[in-house]
Amino acid sequence: MNFGRWIGLIVLLISLYILWQIRQLLLLLLTAVVIATALNRLVLQLQRLNVKRGWAVLITLTSLLALLVGFFVLIVPAFIEQFQQLIALLPTGLVRIQTWLSWLELQIVERFPNLPGNLPDISSLIQQIQPIVTQLLGQSVNFFSTSITALLQFLLVLVLTLMLLAQPQPYRQSFIRLFPSFYRRRVDEILTRCDVALGSWAVGAVIEGIFIAVLSGLGLWIIGVPLALAHAMLAGLLNFIPNIGPTLSAVFPIAIALLDAPWKSVAVLILYIVIQNIESYWLTPLVMAHQVALLPAITLTAQLLFAGFFGALGLLMALPLTVIAKTWLEEVLFIDILDKWRHPQAKVMHEEVIYDTNTDYDPEISEEWKEV
Repeated sequence: MNFGRWIGLIVLLISLYILWQIRQLLLLLLTAVVIATALNRLVLQLQRLNVKRGWAVLITLTSLLALLVGFFVLIVPAFIEQFQQLIALLPTGLVRIQTWLSWLELQIVERFPNLPGNLPDISSLIQQIQPIVTQLLGQSVNFFSTSITALLQFLLVLVLTLMLLAQPQPYRQSFIRLFPSFYRRRVDEILTRCDVALGSWAVGAVIEGIFIAVLSGLGLWIIGVPLALAHAMLAGLLNFIPNIGPTLSAVFPIAIALLDAPWKSVAVLILYIVIQNIESYWLTPLVMAHQVALLPAITLTAQLLFAGFFGALGLLMALPLTVIAKTWLEEVLFIDILDKWRHPQAKVMHEEVIYDTNTDYDPEISEEWKEV
């Protein structure tokens, strides 16, 4: 390897190191790009109705702001109140659990008197659990202390989204110019495909979220769980995070139902399991088959990788970024490189396939090798 290649390798390693150090900033930028791309589809729909782009952007942002304000006004105060009540009722819940465990121990001793008398002391178990609960509550204070950083990141994403949404073409052209001149038209085509894929994913995710919210709200209202509407909206929102979001959305209504009536918590758990099975085996194949196809294993792996590298925001953005990565891999790696790769020995292999007497002749294989 000559001196120039060594310099190129060193520059590449330094560039990768710099990109790794600013990965959080890059993730915020990609988040703004994804949001701006989704909102731009609404803007384009309004432009097709002879609405000027400036007014279309203003209408889109105003509608989005109204939805966000309505969501926070409806959910946040109610959840804060319920969370305070949950903390206040937590000692009572521990006492209930201790009473139930004591009753269960008594029933076991009465039914199985020959068991050895080394059953664990329920009181000691409860005493061991209480410090853990106190530690978790203390850590929640640290969680809320990071809200300022999250707010600053949100403002940064909001400003970048507004800039990209107001004039997307200059930023798009600047990105295209980073590639060689012979490949720029192809990059522009790939960006268009990414736009379509992101829009399709967003439409499918919204349809699934509405479906989950409606079923959850009706089920929780029938069971009699407080704040059924707030829980339903939270379930629909967290459904944008596959595999993990539905589990998180079930925790809070189950906890509230457990303190209200134990049978309600079991009913809520069964309700969420039924809804998620309906979504997984009926709704998702029906909707996403017409939108964008991602294998479940790839989705879960991408979530784990993005969450490990970027934290909570990486988990939230794992799916749209996976859609973008999938589009680039299919277009660049598969179509532009692998599908056009012609091996020098292809002709020799073709002759061996046709003329080897020990190989069954297949006309279709023969035609494929002729094309190679």
